[in-house]
Amino acid sequence: MAGRVLHSVLLLAALAPAVFAQATCGGGVLCPSDTPCCSQYGQCGVGAYCLGGCDPVNSFSLDSCVPAPVCQSKTYKFDDLDRVMSNTKYLGDASKSDWVSSGTPLSYNGTVLLTMAENTVGTLLASTHYVWYGKVAARFSTSAGAGVVTAFILLGDSKDEIDFEFIGVDLETAQTNFYSLGITNYTNAVNATGLSDTRENMHDYEIDWQPDTITWSIDGNVVRTLNRDETWNATANRYMYPQTPARVQLSLWPGGLASNGQGTIDWAGGLVQWNSPYMTNGYYYATFDQVSVQCYNPPAGANVNGTKSYIFTDKSLTNSTVEITNDNTVLKSFLGTGTNMSADYASSSATASGTTKSSDVATVPGLTGAGPGSDGNRGSNSSDSSSSGDDSGSDGDSASATAAATGSASTGFVQGDGGSGSNGAAQYGGNGESVLRGSLFAVVVALVGLCIM
Repeated sequence: MAGRVLHSVLLLAALAPAVFAQATCGGGVLCPSDTPCCSQYGQCGVGAYCLGGCDPVNSFSLDSCVPAPVCQSKTYKFDDLDRVMSNTKYLGDASKSDWVSSGTPLSYNGTVLLTMAENTVGTLLASTHYVWYGKVAARFSTSAGAGVVTAFILLGDSKDEIDFEFIGVDLETAQTNFYSLGITNYTNAVNATGLSDTRENMHDYEIDWQPDTITWSIDGNVVRTLNRDETWNATANRYMYPQTPARVQLSLWPGGLASNGQGTIDWAGGLVQWNSPYMTNGYYYATFDQVSVQCYNPPAGANVNGTKSYIFTDKSLTNSTVEITNDNTVLKSFLGTGTNMSADYASSSATASGTTKSSDVATVPGLTGAGPGSDGNRGSNSSDSSSSGDDSGSDGDSASATAAATGSASTGFVQGDGGSGSNGAAQYGGNGESVLRGSLFAVVVALVGLCIM
């Protein structure tokens, strides 16, 4: 009998990793129905997985992702952090917060510092309201140092992206870039050079995103213009042009983590030095003074059936597949999804009577060390990391993949919930996903009891 019990316990222990393994998604691999939402980092879950960053193509269904709050014209100042909410608390109500944070933002003299301490993957602020064409401006100074990346970007759940990025070893250059569907065509990059020290000086950066053109400006001077017509891809039979709703994202992240691909490390200027003179109080920081958003009208022919939220109606993720609706954007709890927004935890009385409080399900995705956009996924080929100075459009042969083939990448290093560490910053290599788990020990005990009987 004892041998049979021991065998059963050992078998359960061997199966435990598979039982509790989190489903992954991307590249046409969809999430299962019980954890239907695919995060931008390629993992499946519920709750925050179904909010900003939810990948509609690789989720169980398009409506697994929660509708996104529509654009709001506003100037955002950072006199305090009252309108910044942690991603472990935000449930989709954009009326209660302007920004969702991962990592450790700090209030300082009317600005917000995005911090990055050792053993963290930095800090990200993402707007709660999306932008579907508009003029977005930010005033800030960057961080500095090898491997340190400061970013001001527009990033869609479709992985459409428009960037200003700054590498910490070149404080006189801003990199402008764009991606469609997350397809990593790095020849899209164009450098704006000749800036005064971006760490020591605040500059005004602006992205003017219209249905037919994107204009990047610095301190009121246009540094680049992209015409939509330049991005036609005959193989994919579509314009490889950002054209779907996006969140404004402000971030500081370690492109130079040893765990990142060599291409990313080379692009970021080398490995991060954690004893750098650019660190203060144990962390790197970038300083953001204010952000302004001026919303434009929906494009001609847009499918407008409301005023509150954006949804996708087709996996092709083009202008014509975006619909403006009056659909709800707020989850009842972190157990909710786009198709079950009222899902909630069992009451304490129900739990006491024997009802399981929750299932084993991931509810809050974490950042990876590769940052929030496409530039952290440059792989192992250092030749991919070169920053083009040529104003070129999309390569007609480089983007033949369809939307379904554009999966999420993950480095395996994820940011936790900020609950550990003396500086409050989330650690990497730890528990990067906030996961509600049952007790494995309780299961073992139950199995042992059954075997003895």
